[in-house]
Amino acid sequence: MQDKLTAFEELLHIMDELREKCPWDKKQTKETLRTLTIEETYELADAIIKNDATLIKKELGDLLLHIVFYSKIGEENQQFSIKDVIDSLNEKLIYRHPHIFSDTKVKNAKEVEENWERLKLKEKGGNKSVLEGVPESLPALIKAHRIQDKARGVGFDWENREQVWDKVQEELHEVKDEINNGDQDKIEAEFGDLLFSIINTARLYGVNPENALERTNRKFIQRFNFLENKTIKQGRDLKTMTLEEMDQIWEEAKKQE
Repeated sequence: MQDKLTAFEELLHIMDELREKCPWDKKQTKETLRTLTIEETYELADAIIKNDATLIKKELGDLLLHIVFYSKIGEENQQFSIKDVIDSLNEKLIYRHPHIFSDTKVKNAKEVEENWERLKLKEKGGNKSVLEGVPESLPALIKAHRIQDKARGVGFDWENREQVWDKVQEELHEVKDEINNGDQDKIEAEFGDLLFSIINTARLYGVNPENALERTNRKFIQRFNFLENKTIKQGRDLKTMTLEEMDQIWEEAKKQE
């Protein structure tokens, strides 16, 4: 434990030195760091998807630097310090885990999540919406999943997950109806409903839709790169090939996996 505390103390000392002596670090604000923090978060997400432990360690370090950086700026503005950040986190973790730090009993992880959401509302005064804690700037797919998960936390969910397939079919038919009607605005609205129901279905079956879609994205990129490289080696151009010719190489790419 002491070596961890020593390493963290050294990081805080380095941050103090950077803010005092480095021209770039001295001029940074919470606003200038914001987009960089978002970028670092996505880089960590990429490293996790790649399951690269060395890269995950590096990206976690970059993200930790940002946390220390924001805390240093907060301290300079007499708003909060890194100690305040950690104290607040410690208090929240203890409060939201009464099954560990109190006498509350839970049967499984699902009950832990439900307690977590109820306690979040209670600590905010009990007068805020269940969905108010979902960040507005989240990407739409992640936001939809988080919205549904929060609603489930207070019991607003399907009684049997198999029921959701009827909803998917209903939304699919509505999309087709609006396509036949030719109203672009309504087509978009119905596509949104269909996607929302698909995301809900994934959640009910224990699949994270963001991870699932990214997995398919990467698979498509890998196959398309194979297709592209194969045609270049053959001295051909994708633009002049038929779909059937491309499909043959695509099937070859699938076999390479």
